[in-house]
Order: sequence, then structure tokens, then C-alpha cells
Amino acid sequence: MASRPVRRGTLASIAADLGVSRTTVSNAYNHPDQLSPELREKILAAAAARGYSGPDPMARSMRTRRVGSFGVILTERLSFAFEDLASIDFLAGLGDSSYAKNNTMTLVPVGPLDDEATQLISQAVVDGFVVYSVAANDPHLDAARSRGLPIVIVDQPYEINDLPFVGIDDFSAIQPAARLLVEQGHRRIGILAKRTHRGQFDGHITLAEVETADLHVQRQRILGAMDVFEQSGLTDIPIVTRHFNDHPSAIDAAKELLEAHPDLTAVLCTTDSMAFGVLDYCFAHNIDVPGDLSVTGFDGVELAHLRGLTTVNQPNRRKGATVGKILDALVNARVEDKEPDNPAPHVVIPTTLSSGQTVAAPRAAERLS
Repeated sequence: MASRPVRRGTLASIAADLGVSRTTVSNAYNHPDQLSPELREKILAAAAARGYSGPDPMARSMRTRRVGSFGVILTERLSFAFEDLASIDFLAGLGDSSYAKNNTMTLVPVGPLDDEATQLISQAVVDGFVVYSVAANDPHLDAARSRGLPIVIVDQPYEINDLPFVGIDDFSAIQPAARLLVEQGHRRIGILAKRTHRGQFDGHITLAEVETADLHVQRQRILGAMDVFEQSGLTDIPIVTRHFNDHPSAIDAAKELLEAHPDLTAVLCTTDSMAFGVLDYCFAHNIDVPGDLSVTGFDGVELAHLRGLTTVNQPNRRKGATVGKILDALVNARVEDKEPDNPAPHVVIPTTLSSGQTVAAPRAAERLS
């Protein structure tokens, strides 16, 4: 005769079987430091024998008003989070934060043109949102606001004063790179930038179009560089942009800029990934860097330093850790029905220039022309 299956245990039945309280059983899973190792092992063994895997996380979240996860809204394809080196550094810093160590991270890829994806935000089961670099008029930011959960903005939009912000001063940050090119004697300089507008556009862009761009980061980096160039009497600066910040787009952008303007002696890039495109294009076409062409980047990712790129270093890991700390405080205040000590901090992290080996003075004939 077949034996009857063991009835699946519950928190209450395990507690009754062992003659302990339900809180004690719960502590074996959620607060093991409050039990002796022997008692915890006894509880876990009894639970395993009855097929009980621990307290229901959904019930716990209803009781504590905490889901145990935070959402990172990316207005990019999901692969961007694993391919863009600056974003990888940021997410690593966020993962290192004390908040992330005790919670899960939910990536919410909504795509730069995918207005319908706001449904993903409305359905995300999270305690709060990290909004990673969106336009001021982006509907995904509005969708996050409508949830009534804590929000921290990273990089952009810069001008919103009622939400916490963590980023850099992009206008000033790029100026040492631009100034270095001018000081080295370059007069024919081009700019490569990633996306400036929510709507997709690839190609040459005018300064007037840059000034109306709705993406703060790239707008400010270009304008910061142009401020330096204009003070040096340089106004005819070609600017090429690409909507996506991947390597094929960067190489294609370098091709467009350098083939349309073969007289350039330097290219200032607003991301390291764009600079890598220039370096690889130059290598494929026997253009010596920095002998024939000087190149600067922006981000200071590890690969940039390995390749000797002259670049602006922004501490992306520190940025991520700072975001995690702020979000933790906001979530805790919400759970405890308290007003946060600083509901909308505005944190601007300093940057530095790494000189690298990709900038040199142009040849004498080019410098004098």
C-alpha cells in the first residue's frame, strides 16, 4: 500500500511541531542572528522535511510595506545596461551601495522612443525608481512620478528641483579637454556626440539645433566645449551625432565626420564609446593618433585608460553608490511615514581630466594655417 504524501508545512505548522513561536520560525529565515545556530538548523531541517521554503515574500511585503526591490528605468535597449561601459560602472556602484546589498534590482528598459512602454513602469513591483538619464519631457519620468514612490534622477533632467538629483556639471566638465586641444594649437576641430534629442537623428547637427536639444547631458557637453572654442576664435566646428551609443554607430559617426572634413586635426568626443569609434576608424585607415589626429573622450571608463585615451573622468561607481544611499533614505522614510531629512538633494560630483596619450600638437603647417 502506497504511503500517504507528507502534507506541505506552513510557518504555523512548523512552529507547532517544534513548540516554538511563529516569530522564531520566521527569524530562522529573516533574522538568523537572533537565533542560536543549533535552533536555526533544527528549524530549517524540520521545514525542509515538510517542503516549507520560508515565509511568503508577498505577505512580508504587505506587512512591512517594502517590496525589497528598486527599479532602474533605462531609456535604452536592455542590452545597453550590459554593453555601455559607463552604465556598467554606474550599475556596479549602485549594486555596491548598502541599499542594493539588501534588495534586488529590477531593470526597466523602456527604449528612447517607446512611449507605450510606460505600462512597464506602472506595473513594476518596486519600492522606488532610479531614473537614468532621460529628457525633461520624457513620458517615462511622468509615469514614474504617477506611482507616488521615491525617485532619484541620474544625470538628467538637471532642471527638476522637486526630485533628488545625482550627476555632474557637464558644461564645465568637458572644458579641460577642449582647452587642452586649443592649447596644443589645434584650429580645425570636430565634435562627435551621442543622442541630443528624444527623436532619432543621425548626422551633422547645427549649433542652433544643439541649443534646443531636450537631452541636457549632451547639449551641455557640446555647449561647454563650444564656449572654449569660441573664446579662442574658433566658430566653424562641425558636429556629428548618433542616436545610439554603440560601437558600430561610433565608427560610422567617425567615418562621416572625418570623410566630410578631412582637414580636421582633432576630434572631441562627448563619450568614451564615441572616442573608441574614432580610434578604431583611424587604425583601419592608417591615420596615426595623435600624430595625424588628436582624440579626446568623456567618461573615464577602465578601457579608456587601458587604451591611453585622453578623457574626462566622471566617477560613475561613486555616482551609483550615492544614488543608492539617497534612495535608501527615501524608502525608509516612506515605510516609516516620516518626512525625509532632505527630500530633494542635488548632488554634483566633481570630474577630472586624464591626459592620456591621444593628444599632441598638430603638424607645424596645420598649426599655422
